[in-house]
Amino acid sequence: MTRFSKLRLIAATFVVTACALHQAKATEPPADLCSLLPAAEVSKALGRTYDAPQKSVAPRPLPNTATGTDCNYLAKGSKLWFRVYFDPSASVATDLFSRFSKLYGTPTPVAGLGDEAYFDQSHGLHVRKGRVRFYLNLDPIDNFTPTIEKQLKDLAGDVLGRL
Repeated sequence: MTRFSKLRLIAATFVVTACALHQAKATEPPADLCSLLPAAEVSKALGRTYDAPQKSVAPRPLPNTATGTDCNYLAKGSKLWFRVYFDPSASVATDLFSRFSKLYGTPTPVAGLGDEAYFDQSHGLHVRKGRVRFYLNLDPIDNFTPTIEKQLKDLAGDVLGRL
C-alpha cells in the first residue's frame, strides 16, 4: 500500500510540474513577435502575395508601459499592419485595452475572439487575450465588406492559436 501511495505522489507531482511548465511557456512571448502571423498566412487569407513583414518597435502607449512590435506586410496596393503588445499582466492589458477603446470612436464588439475584441470606426480589429493585446489594420479599405471582416477575424484567430 505504501508503494502505491508513493507512485501516486510521484505521478501527481509530475502532472502538476508539467502543467506549470506548460502554463509558464504559454505566457512567454516568442523572440520574434511577427512570427505570430507568418506572411504566407497573410497572403492566403487576403488573396494576394504579401512580403515578409517589416518589423519595428511600437511605441509605449503610456509612460511606464511596455513597448510593442509593429509588423507591416506589404503587397502591391495593400498593407496589413499588425501591432502586438505583451503586457506585464492580464489586468494591465485589460485596463489598457478598455482605456484605448474609447480613443477610436464607438467600438463594434466582436464575439468569439480572445477575451475581448472590437472593430474601431476605421475598421481596425483590436483583440485582447490574457496579457496580450494586438491590432490588425488593412489599408486601404475602400468598402468594408463582410468578406474583409471575415479575413481579419481569421487572421486574428491564427494569431490567437499561436499564443
